[in-house]
Amino acid sequence: MNEHFRRKTLDEILQSISDIQKGRLKIILGSVRGSGKTYHLLMEGNELKGRGIDVVIGIISDGCNQMTMEQVGCLEAVPTIEWKSNGLIRQDLHVDEIQKRNPEVVLVDQLAHKNRPSAKNPTRLEDVMELIKSDISVITTINIYELKGVKKVAEHLLNLPLHVSEILPENTLTLADEVRLLDVTPEAILKRLQEGKIMENNKKTEADMKLYNRDNLAVLRELSLRFLAGEVEEDLTEHREQEGLMGPSGASERILVCVQYHWNGSILIRRGDQIAKRLGGDLVVVCFIPSQKELSKEESLFKSSIQKLIVKLNGKFEERVINGGDIAKEIVEYAMKHYITRIILGQSKRTRWEEIIHGSIVNKILGQTKNIDVCVIADRARGEGERVLPAVQSKKKKKNPYRRLSPEEIKEKIQGVKRGTLKVYIGSAPGVGKTYTMLREANQLKKNEIDIVIGLLETHGRKETASQVDTLETIPRKQVPYKNVVLEEMDLDRIIIRNPEVVLVDELAHTNVPGSKNQKRYQDVLNILESGISVISTMNIQHVESLNDSVEQITGVRVRETVPDRILQLADELELIDVSPKALRQRMEEGNIYAMDKVEQSLNNFFKTRNLIALRELALRELADDVDDRLESFKRKEGVRGPWRKAEVIFVCVNLKPDSERLIRRGFRIAYRLKATWYVVFVQDQRTLPHDKQIVLDKIKNLTKRLGGTFEMYSTTNRRMVVSEVTKQLQDKKATQVIIGHSAKERWKEIIEGSIVAQLLREARHLDVLIVAD
Repeated sequence: MNEHFRRKTLDEILQSISDIQKGRLKIILGSVRGSGKTYHLLMEGNELKGRGIDVVIGIISDGCNQMTMEQVGCLEAVPTIEWKSNGLIRQDLHVDEIQKRNPEVVLVDQLAHKNRPSAKNPTRLEDVMELIKSDISVITTINIYELKGVKKVAEHLLNLPLHVSEILPENTLTLADEVRLLDVTPEAILKRLQEGKIMENNKKTEADMKLYNRDNLAVLRELSLRFLAGEVEEDLTEHREQEGLMGPSGASERILVCVQYHWNGSILIRRGDQIAKRLGGDLVVVCFIPSQKELSKEESLFKSSIQKLIVKLNGKFEERVINGGDIAKEIVEYAMKHYITRIILGQSKRTRWEEIIHGSIVNKILGQTKNIDVCVIADRARGEGERVLPAVQSKKKKKNPYRRLSPEEIKEKIQGVKRGTLKVYIGSAPGVGKTYTMLREANQLKKNEIDIVIGLLETHGRKETASQVDTLETIPRKQVPYKNVVLEEMDLDRIIIRNPEVVLVDELAHTNVPGSKNQKRYQDVLNILESGISVISTMNIQHVESLNDSVEQITGVRVRETVPDRILQLADELELIDVSPKALRQRMEEGNIYAMDKVEQSLNNFFKTRNLIALRELALRELADDVDDRLESFKRKEGVRGPWRKAEVIFVCVNLKPDSERLIRRGFRIAYRLKATWYVVFVQDQRTLPHDKQIVLDKIKNLTKRLGGTFEMYSTTNRRMVVSEVTKQLQDKKATQVIIGHSAKERWKEIIEGSIVAQLLREARHLDVLIVAD
């Protein structure tokens, strides 16, 4: 905070003046050739020109398809410099001509380009930086694997060489004022390839055919989403620090593994790495050692092997020397300072009485922090002699191909064939352009003679969005009387009777007027799909059911309208509409999202920069996880996160307190990422429940069902037997992990009455136990 009051040095003042006279750099990022970068580059140029900005084309790549070239419109093009290399004609930017013309914005395709030997600048990137210094803004394009470092990772994941004419520095994205990712599904890219929109069929090489398959395109897509999420996370951390905010943002996971130089250190690290990868988080391993301690020969060997393992896993290692004092306090302070979301520790070996007398590190950590998850890893070595956790997926039994299908299986397969296709455009916040993009796609489908109609559209008074309706047919809305007023809803019956090939349904998370056939719009969409009609829809990331708590942590707003995660899992295609927070706030200020009388209030609340950065990161990570899950479901290739040990069974233990729903949502997210069977368990320790408790019980039952879990309720007459009953069920169901909330009791009450968390940790030492932050 003191930085705000420090007087700037002369160098800093000169740098600030220089920055005022610089152009802006915007990068349009794609996962692969054919993702539509040039098309969007030209489209943005035309939009800027329409707003009175002086825009010119600096260079456009050869071989653009007709639809892309139509976007050139009446944009002025500055002549390029042509030269030959190995018999091929190549083009360089004519920097002098552009500077002489002096436009406000220049469009530059293919930033990863090596210039002719006689050029003033060796690369196109250096040309662009020269233009920016001349107060000319640049919009440019790159593919993710053209970045140094990323190319190597991509080649490793694909097991293919990637032929790139020029590699860009790893920090290229940080040079940009704005980065926008074009998220395109593998199916869409393969369709463009088949139609000859990426390259002509007679020009496809063997290398192209190897690269352009669904699995490889999905890997590159996931890599793009995760890489940009990492960049956005750095922006968020910097922004939060400037505002003096401490602790995790809620948008991403950061895993801290606390180890000693002991043989079980590798178990904790490997488990921590698996958890970090499945949750899309960073792995940090720290050894806390007393200042006076000298390592034995055995400990030195374990230290060396642990360091090698962490390097192999791409984790971060640190050794922290502590001067006596409380090691639990040191761990908690480190976790808070480094934005840790989950602390991983080994099981305590002490009995209950030893813990009461001497305490345990786990209990002390739980007593000192309520806002960080604590995961206690199973003591498997004791029961199984296991020193290394398996990372190999167990093989499922194959179905006998000669077995005749049951009537239910035949019915299910027929329904699957008849069912329409579902595509959902997802955004990080209102105003990113979901509806606009959906309408643009609809117009293209209509040009291709697809029978497409608008079932429900919300333009929110946005002229640019309304202009995209063009000649699309709109199904009239249904008039629904409600409390002396008449409201409008989508007319589900009329859509099904009209029976188009595709229908557009905006705002998937909408709640219908009471008395409608379905309570939620996503249920209407399911009915449409079952009728054999395909649906294109839209929603924002904050409406995903299992992200409800993360969104509240980020924005301070509890979103009431949600869509179960299973609906997104049902979707054939999910596509992210990515916009930078700066561009989104600018749209808001110009009145392009909400009416002008709501702008200031929105900018100071939900549309705060830190909220938009965090929601953007959340959306990027969620889509990356979805891509990875779909890759695994194809049974052909591992995703970026790597393999997971199978046969996980998770128990979420709830009471009837306010945090139960949050525990269930957390349990679902973990179970889904781990491909686990999961149960929600409640043990009733009284004969009859009061009315208010019965209402809560019904709510958590419904939430469990919505998220696809199994709810089980047990009873006992003695409250002290609750943990014994849970432990019995854990053994019966062969559970591997237990999830429970923090104890709300004070320490002295825990000693007298006992703590369910502490008792469960003792009784379930053969299981992983996750104590979820409050």
